[in-house]
Amino acid sequence: MSRISLIDSSNTTADRQALLTQIHGAFGATPNMFKAVANSPAALKSMWGAFGALGGGVIAPKLGEQIAVAVADRNACEYCLAAHTALGRKAGASAEEMSAAQAGSAADPKTAAALRFALQLVEARGQVSDADVQAIRAAGFNDEKIVEILAHVALNLFTNYVNVAFAVPVDFPGVKLRRNA
Repeated sequence: MSRISLIDSSNTTADRQALLTQIHGAFGATPNMFKAVANSPAALKSMWGAFGALGGGVIAPKLGEQIAVAVADRNACEYCLAAHTALGRKAGASAEEMSAAQAGSAADPKTAAALRFALQLVEARGQVSDADVQAIRAAGFNDEKIVEILAHVALNLFTNYVNVAFAVPVDFPGVKLRRNA
């Protein structure tokens, strides 16, 4: 059971209802995470806006979802792991690619470098070294893409913390965490 209320879009304020209607339209349902975040219209607007902005960025959706599952597993966020595994499959990743990404690896060297950098950001709480940045550049990422990888990590930290801290019920097909296995 969630530690905070899950907002019902049919019984809330107009600002919350408008955002939850957009989210419902995008997913065909309103995921519990957004219902939890809707307790704060400002937080919901921020989160939904970040998803929209990054969805239109230069990082391919598949890589964004691979980053999300790696970060989710590292933070023991079952909700995000389940959600982003499903979204990664929709973005064209195979089950094997999503499983590998969950462990922070990939057969593709460029994807593997992005996942290493993303997890280094998480583990070092942003305190990466010059060598870490040079390694991601050497893998073929320019500054725009490097900053966007960091933005994906930051958004996923936000969502991971929401779901873990508030025990948001998972409403996607479950995926087993590797971190605790």
